Amino acid sequence: MARGVSGTSAIPFGVLESGIQTTAFGTQTIFAQGKPSDAVFYLQTGKVRLTVVSKTGKEVTIGILDDGNFFGEGSLAGQNLRMGSATAMTDCAVLKIEKKAMLDTLHREHALSDLFVAYLLKRSIRSEEDLVDQLFNSSEKRLARVLLMLANFGKEGSHESVVPKISQETLAEMVGTTRSRVNFFMNRFRKLGLIDYAGGAEGGLQVHSSLLKVILHD
Repeated sequence: MARGVSGTSAIPFGVLESGIQTTAFGTQTIFAQGKPSDAVFYLQTGKVRLTVVSKTGKEVTIGILDDGNFFGEGSLAGQNLRMGSATAMTDCAVLKIEKKAMLDTLHREHALSDLFVAYLLKRSIRSEEDLVDQLFNSSEKRLARVLLMLANFGKEGSHESVVPKISQETLAEMVGTTRSRVNFFMNRFRKLGLIDYAGGAEGGLQVHSSLLKVILHD
């Protein structure tokens, strides 16, 4: 699951000029699986959920992005149709850049090329970390890692954050376990004071940095 490479201010003026600034509200679909893949998106603020639906109709969450992430870049590699969907989890500011404009700007703007390559490298490293996590860590540790990532743990300026409302079914998909196991561990984390349910209209989850000890404990 990717995390931000850099802030909005790092986007070169050329790509801002080429892109279309849009606002996506919570639960609004940004692009849908099977639709033409003709643009790249840059998430300036907010959180976006990436999902894939199988031929049998089962939906799986493959990632949740926060600000500073590109997504939909498969269009640059010859992907004609979207292989998955992107949906806003919170109100988002999104920059939509048409495929040709993105390619032209990548060739012209070295700052954008550097930023984009840095993003791809970071995502590749994160994919390797996810694979190691899946192969060698318990479901409890995997859940703790997902919650810390959703709370932007380790990201500059973020310490103890409220995670937007997310179902235990979605967490189970991301962790690779059952909803009942997620429910068991979430109750344990809450009793230990590692998380708190924020409540209110948003129904968010307060994740404390002390949750890190679950990952570090052998």
